[in-house]
Amino acid sequence: MSEKSVYSVCGMCTVRCPIQVITENGKVTFIQGNPHVKGIEGAICGRGAAGTALIGDHERPQYPMIRIGERGSGNWRKVTWDEALNYVADRLKEIFEQYGAKSLLLTDRGGPFRDFHRAFLRGIGTPNYCNHDGSCARNVQHAALSVFGFGRKGVVYDLSNARHVVLQTRNIFEAINVREVNELIEAMENGCKLTVIDIRTSISATKAHNFFQIRPGTDYAFNLAVIHELITHKRYDQDYVNRHFKDFAKLVEFIQPYTPQWAEEETGIRANRLVNFVRELADDKPAVLWHPGWMNARYKNSFYMSRSIYIINALLGSVGAKGGLPLVNKPGDYDRKGLNKLMDLYEKPTEKRADGAGWKYPHFESGPGITHLAFKAIETEDPYPLKAYIAYRHDPLMGFPDPDRLRKVFDKLDFMVSITFSWSDMAWYSDVVLPLSPYLERQTVIAAKNDLLPYFFIRRQAVLPSYDTKCDWEIFSKLSKLMGLDKLIFDNVEELWKFQLEGTGVSLSDFDKTGIVLLGDKPKYRDVTELEFKTPSGKIEMICETLEGQGIPSLKPYESPAAPKDGQFRLTFGRCAVHTQGHTVNNPILFEQMPENVLWINDVEAGKLGIKDNDLVNVSNNGYTGQIRAKVTENIHPEAVFVVHGFGHQLPVESRAFGHGLADNKLMPNGYEIYDIAGGGVAFQEHFVSVKKA
Repeated sequence: MSEKSVYSVCGMCTVRCPIQVITENGKVTFIQGNPHVKGIEGAICGRGAAGTALIGDHERPQYPMIRIGERGSGNWRKVTWDEALNYVADRLKEIFEQYGAKSLLLTDRGGPFRDFHRAFLRGIGTPNYCNHDGSCARNVQHAALSVFGFGRKGVVYDLSNARHVVLQTRNIFEAINVREVNELIEAMENGCKLTVIDIRTSISATKAHNFFQIRPGTDYAFNLAVIHELITHKRYDQDYVNRHFKDFAKLVEFIQPYTPQWAEEETGIRANRLVNFVRELADDKPAVLWHPGWMNARYKNSFYMSRSIYIINALLGSVGAKGGLPLVNKPGDYDRKGLNKLMDLYEKPTEKRADGAGWKYPHFESGPGITHLAFKAIETEDPYPLKAYIAYRHDPLMGFPDPDRLRKVFDKLDFMVSITFSWSDMAWYSDVVLPLSPYLERQTVIAAKNDLLPYFFIRRQAVLPSYDTKCDWEIFSKLSKLMGLDKLIFDNVEELWKFQLEGTGVSLSDFDKTGIVLLGDKPKYRDVTELEFKTPSGKIEMICETLEGQGIPSLKPYESPAAPKDGQFRLTFGRCAVHTQGHTVNNPILFEQMPENVLWINDVEAGKLGIKDNDLVNVSNNGYTGQIRAKVTENIHPEAVFVVHGFGHQLPVESRAFGHGLADNKLMPNGYEIYDIAGGGVAFQEHFVSVKKA
């Protein structure tokens, strides 16, 4: 028997936890969290443990395919890699000859392993790269930029040292980041308080010291009242505010009407409960961590909700503080050189982005752009035609609203390519499918984790591919050769890794012992009296000139959300601990754990409709109806219904997931055009549905 241990990186969700994989005779026998990484220390979630099921799953793309029937018909021709990649290169060249290289759009799910395909886009000469974040955390990112001048990843969530953690649009015990879960549990065992603000009693809410079941769409009102209490009763950190705030007087003036009594009418949260909560925050400052949100593409004012959270953290002196949101450290903070970037091999394209990010909408960050605005550009051909689209590990037809309309938008494309390790609606609708090896069967570019103690980490191949699939770097290296991008041609992954590590003082062998390379000896916290921010003033800015220049207020007056009409409910959705959106639903192991979603509906409202627990119900909006089992409960606000996202699959190649549960995005007509104009995120939860017993 030949047993081996390989340090790698999980690929079952976007967290990408470091893992250790044990193999025997070329087969994976065990997966655990990397025991050498603080906060992980051998732990893994249920999804991570199910990674082995990807390898032998015959219901995934096993070889390259070119479409021979109508889009979406499922008629494919099996081809070799050479034929597939030559076909892709030839089609791209034809399109570029007519429309220019800027006509190519690539979208992905973001994360630390993007350098190669983003370098490919630069080499080609297109600015049109987007990631899924318009359907996730764009509002959070732009909120951070508007206040601090740096993005949401410019701070660390120092859960281990927190005295009070607040979760609002963050369900930490179901949308699992293993390290964050472990650190929060450790903090709570040491006396840290947990407050959860949600429309339903999530798993996180069941563990909270304070739980506020809030009226849907009124989170911003709650937060404004918190700011009012902190300022009016001088419970904020006055030294911190005097040192680091700009335009504090304008915040004081703006906040005057938003009392706890006013907020009670909007949110349903009693004023005295909010006041007591603020007192607790003040007592625990600065070791307070109010999480600014993870997936915050929810309402038309979600940007302002996240912005208000950052302001609250700053008022408490938590930004930069131990136990709060300390500033992140990069290799340079330890006098170390960062990884060499493949993107730096090519100049940034000078063409304007099709989605308008950075020029038409200067308040939107231009790097990852806004995906749904790129889709709008496909539809309108304004400012120019987008005619070729590569979806890399991304399924907008599951992840964005109104997939039927999106298919009509995609019909305007001349060419669609999907690079994926599992079937998806997007792959099924593409012209070419290039099968990616599952994460246990592939290597990836080395990545850096900026943290209190930054480090490099590596994904090494645990076992050889079971089918005719390839690693991402192989696909783009071979495609680069066909497109004349010589700088991106690598004969093997070691050659690629050595390029990345050159001059860093780190060698490949340094990863052998633990799978990561720490870039210092201990974490660093900044002196909060010497913090510098990347805003024009160098301070935390209440008024963002970029927003104001667009006619968008930095401090927006509150507007009450629409209430559902009689017989209707606001449609809300979220995550669970078992699945990662839609791409794990057909996983053999995880499907057994949770084969379908259910509709949470308030027990009083269900009683009015004659609906009992586990009844089959019809959920309808705009002419579309889906069926789902009802979960009748007192633990959801009566104005809302809730589902776990990612179900309702209709692909014949996904026999397990086929027909199980409800696809929430089909109940969101024209939804990709309904978004937060200040932050860019899709407003998924601005739709109302009718529910009837089937």
